[in-house]
Amino acid sequence: MGKLSFVLGAGLGYVLGARAGRGQYEKIKKASSKVWENPRVQANVQKVETKVTDVAKERGSAVTDKVAATVKEKLSGSGGAHSSDIPAGNTGRGTDGPLEPTPPQPQV
Repeated sequence: MGKLSFVLGAGLGYVLGARAGRGQYEKIKKASSKVWENPRVQANVQKVETKVTDVAKERGSAVTDKVAATVKEKLSGSGGAHSSDIPAGNTGRGTDGPLEPTPPQPQV
């Protein structure tokens, strides 16, 4: 809904601006700036930013926990590659240094 609202608002703004000319555009711009600078609006913006940050941290740690659990499971030998599957002398490292972590794959 957010993208749709944005596109509709942008389209409406374009149409109104094109019909009304530069003077009306300046009035709309001034009014929108006044609304944006309103302390109540800014307080709500701050609340939303805080909530988004908290959710991102929460979800990020959940993903980290799931990845750690998956790695532990694979290293413990349940369903994953065993050390006997790796050829002798192969440390799993290329000539450029340690391996980079791969992103988690969706479970099927």
